[in-house]
Amino acid sequence: MRGVLRTAVLTTTAALALSGCGSGDEPIDILSAGAWPGRYSDAHNSSASAADGLSDVSVAWTRSVGGTVGSPPSIAPGGQIFVSASTDTGCNLFAFQMDTGRKRWCTRLAPGVEVVTPVADTVANVYVGEEGGLYSFNEHGQRRWRIPVSGTPRSVQFTGDGNLLAVTHFGQVNVVDTQTGKLAAPIYDMVPVPGVGDGTNVPRQAPGHGLAACFGGSPDCPVATTPAVDVATDRIFVTLWRPGADRAALVALRYTGGDDAHIAEEWSSEDLPGGAVTSPVLSADGATVYVHDGDGTLWAIDAATGSPRWSHDPGYITSTGPAVTADRTILLAGGGADGPLVALRDAGDHPEPLWQRDDVRQLGAVAAAASGVAYTVVRAPDGLAALVFDTSDGTTLDLESLPGASGFAVGTAIGPDGELLATTLLGDLYILR
Repeated sequence: MRGVLRTAVLTTTAALALSGCGSGDEPIDILSAGAWPGRYSDAHNSSASAADGLSDVSVAWTRSVGGTVGSPPSIAPGGQIFVSASTDTGCNLFAFQMDTGRKRWCTRLAPGVEVVTPVADTVANVYVGEEGGLYSFNEHGQRRWRIPVSGTPRSVQFTGDGNLLAVTHFGQVNVVDTQTGKLAAPIYDMVPVPGVGDGTNVPRQAPGHGLAACFGGSPDCPVATTPAVDVATDRIFVTLWRPGADRAALVALRYTGGDDAHIAEEWSSEDLPGGAVTSPVLSADGATVYVHDGDGTLWAIDAATGSPRWSHDPGYITSTGPAVTADRTILLAGGGADGPLVALRDAGDHPEPLWQRDDVRQLGAVAAAASGVAYTVVRAPDGLAALVFDTSDGTTLDLESLPGASGFAVGTAIGPDGELLATTLLGDLYILR
């Protein structure tokens, strides 16, 4: 267990400890207390939940947020849904109740928020970025704090001592006290900031510069993905397009807390064909990091050294990393690429094919529940459908049409009681239970 707190029942003591107020020295996994509080569920970006899956579901409610959604929603342990959207007027950050779909609160932030997943802690405080800033709100939508940053924060993570980790698309790394919003470590710039020796009057880029380039990867968006964190070691994995490079690299950083808190680079993998293009995903034991390159190939890389262990070409290019379960099953995402449903197992030095379903075409990402059940969104004759399947052999357990849905799903998430939340690019939310 490595001392990681993994309780789903929130007593007052546990809530304080998991919010970063505890006095212990053991690592704290703030994103482990249930539901789907981060962009890809947890600190490992595993797209896996501790909740038991449901083999028979139906649509409970659906609603539109009134604009396009560019980043997956999140779900707090208590069931509160948070989603950002691109809207012309009104709110662009929303909170909904899972049981009814009722809007609990909403607010409007600056541009940039529409491509950021709001991340919730165990007491439903939410952390979300905008161009040039990082916010925290409480569960009622009241502002707790805001800090300025360089660029636009990607979806945040947490360090093992309970602090907030925010990496902007410019590559600025901020470690922040969740209660006060004050820096808990010196800012670390993955892309060196021009100084006096580089010339005078070097202009500072606008905080939204290059944000649109994050979708395809570009030097204008050095960090285009969500970092993964191993809270047991505080090793941070992030993709980085360095100045002058022709592709993004996979980089490992190490955060050291305490009185001498700091961040340093440990290793970098620069040679992936086409660069590292999806968010890094960690195995359950933290020993392996998975990432897709620009050709679509999935790489398994030693988390301690950066050395490749194996690679697998699925035959298509995806924009989303796989779902990875505790038993080392790897479920590849379609990621909007209209890909088949594929399952592998990490055998250490090679991938072991488990099964493949060419009769379905994914238009979203996989969300893996406990008890061997997983969800994804697939193409259907009338648009989109939610597929529930058995992870051991890919067998269909249920297939439910998503009424009126079109395009593809930007998010697939699992609620605290196994509910499925599917969200389309066009801004429609569907809850199946």
